[in-house]
Amino acid sequence: MSAMTTTVGLIGAGRMGTPIIGHLVKKGYTTLASDLSPAREALVTERGARWVANNAELAAQSDVILVCVGFDAEVRALLAADGPLRAARPGTIIAILSTVKPETVQELAAAAGELHVVDSTVCRGGAAADEGTLLSFVGGPADVVERLTPVLRAYSSDVVHTGGVGTAQVAKAANNSILWACLVANHEALALAQTYGMDIDVLRGALMMSSAENHALEVWGKQTMAWAEDDMVIVQEMAAQAGLSLPQVGLNRELCRALKPRRYQLEKYGR
Repeated sequence: MSAMTTTVGLIGAGRMGTPIIGHLVKKGYTTLASDLSPAREALVTERGARWVANNAELAAQSDVILVCVGFDAEVRALLAADGPLRAARPGTIIAILSTVKPETVQELAAAAGELHVVDSTVCRGGAAADEGTLLSFVGGPADVVERLTPVLRAYSSDVVHTGGVGTAQVAKAANNSILWACLVANHEALALAQTYGMDIDVLRGALMMSSAENHALEVWGKQTMAWAEDDMVIVQEMAAQAGLSLPQVGLNRELCRALKPRRYQLEKYGR
């Protein structure tokens, strides 16, 4: 899709959506945006996009719609039979960036008629969103993914076609399982080292050269745990539905729940 002839609508101008809007505009896409909070309008317009409070109006004017809302129920409401995204023109691509269950995307895609619903989850966090270096997993038919990829490249340094609709959510679930396990391990290891008087900055630099290297440690202090428990709930529900026992996932969910408000008194190094 040529940026000069493509209009992209984005729903959900939050922590991830707002920088994505800026990258789309910089790449030359006509960009429309909406959010549940009217207070986000200034952030949207500052980045060169047009604020469209009515999602049906946004859908009717867009060639590609990026859905970047927080929860499964919000995604379903947007694409329900009487939802605002049903106002989109036939052939419009609706990419769900939100982290939801795979079957949610599959059910919505099956009921979408002449609209192309795919999932396009993002990884690497807020800092990568700011820099335009996100990793996008995208699940859907090859021809639709090919059309969508130039839009994803506006804010992603890497785009991976994971397979059919729903597989991007599976990839994100796997990513999140490993991410939060690493974050818990990092906090415990650094707390232990701090208790023994070790300089945490020195240790972290050393660990990044060792077999303990991991992305959560690399971006230490730049990540949020806001979505940790929600991520792990989705993973647990997926495992239960598949009849799969994943005991570490359950343990890490409880550890993230306890860790989030106190971060092992390492606030200087995390937030």
